[in-house]
Amino acid sequence: MKLVLIFGPQAVGKMTVGQELAKMTELKLFHNHMTIDLVSHFFNYSTPEGKRLVNQFRQEIFEEVSKSNLYGLIFTFVWMFDLQSDWDYVNKLSHLFESRGGTVYLVELEAEYEERLERNKTSNRLEHKPSKRDLAWSENDLINTLKKHRLNSFDGEINKDNYLKINNTRLSAAETAQLIKKKFQL
Repeated sequence: MKLVLIFGPQAVGKMTVGQELAKMTELKLFHNHMTIDLVSHFFNYSTPEGKRLVNQFRQEIFEEVSKSNLYGLIFTFVWMFDLQSDWDYVNKLSHLFESRGGTVYLVELEAEYEERLERNKTSNRLEHKPSKRDLAWSENDLINTLKKHRLNSFDGEINKDNYLKINNTRLSAAETAQLIKKKFQL
């Protein structure tokens, strides 16, 4: 069992890279908005109820996948490096898969701010993430999150064997996915 965690700031291309990686491998894509947008029909993700439900759905999926015979899973999310709770979440998720014999691969994406603003409006993003269709809100959220949190790691901060950091500003999603596939022999 393989778990590929693709993380980085909003609109860096996590889901799109994950889509391409899923096409090239037997990995299944589970992007973070699959649960956020499901729950948003009932509760906003910013509410305690919304967060609890999103986390419960994700945890149940992780539990079942980690015990399954699937080749592996790609999960995408925004890691806020200034929040200990996000470090704890990554450690807990990694431990779940590793404790069942799985291997965890950490893939960090970074891209220039202007490129992310453009990617925030792409048709693929808007098709698969209904909550991002309010472009004014989505852009404002991207800007404010960047002001409040550190969304990429410092050099040397992540000290894991199965870690790859890619600046994908000028790379296509397929090129980025190919780098991941090659590096980890997926």
